[in-house]
Amino acid sequence: MSEDINSGAIDAGSASGRQFRYYDFVMAAFVAILLLSNVIGASKLAVIEIGASEFVFGAGILFFPIGYVIGDVLTEVYGFARARRVIWTGFAALIFMVFMSWLVVAMPPADSWDGQAAYEQVFGQVWRIVAASITAFWAGEFVNSFVMAKMKLWTRGKHLWTRTIGSTIVGQGVDSMIFYPLAFLGVWETGAVIMVMFTNWGLKVLWEVILTPVTYAAVGWLKKREGVDIFDEDTNFSPFHVNL
Repeated sequence: MSEDINSGAIDAGSASGRQFRYYDFVMAAFVAILLLSNVIGASKLAVIEIGASEFVFGAGILFFPIGYVIGDVLTEVYGFARARRVIWTGFAALIFMVFMSWLVVAMPPADSWDGQAAYEQVFGQVWRIVAASITAFWAGEFVNSFVMAKMKLWTRGKHLWTRTIGSTIVGQGVDSMIFYPLAFLGVWETGAVIMVMFTNWGLKVLWEVILTPVTYAAVGWLKKREGVDIFDEDTNFSPFHVNL
């Protein structure tokens, strides 16, 4: 794997106000994956049988690693401040989704429609799940982006794989340790919550390792076309700092 593209290296402050061609598309992909992971994957437990052993995991594992790869790409290419904007956009989208889910479930069903029970089963815990997801997402993504940006400074923009994997270990660890207990403790058996929490954490990190070539390709492609390689030398890393 080739090292990072540093020909357009600039400080984050120098890129303030600059327009990028693909930033909005990356933001849209990030938010779409975030919402899909909560609607489709968050509530289902799946199992993999390996010999005599069974490994239980949440189906959201299919979505979350992609979101973290996109998050890594955002911070690596566009810097922490723009990644922060995307995280807050995803936060707002989650709140809107939970409100609309509650509204649709609460609407009286037509007499000719018999799907209300199934609908409530799928979306009935959406308040708890999304509250846990919002908290875990917010904390995990900001930790991931912070570690990613800081490690880029420490490595001087080299060895991209060390910071994508390192930030995922920390960020996904925070995410999993917040989300699963808040969302499912008391709903699932405690042992299942603990197993899924650690299994998913490990699988997410493994996914990041497997997807490292994809991350390299996406980062290289975007840096080349955007003509930048942003370093967060003087960035304010507060999640609540007003963006660009």
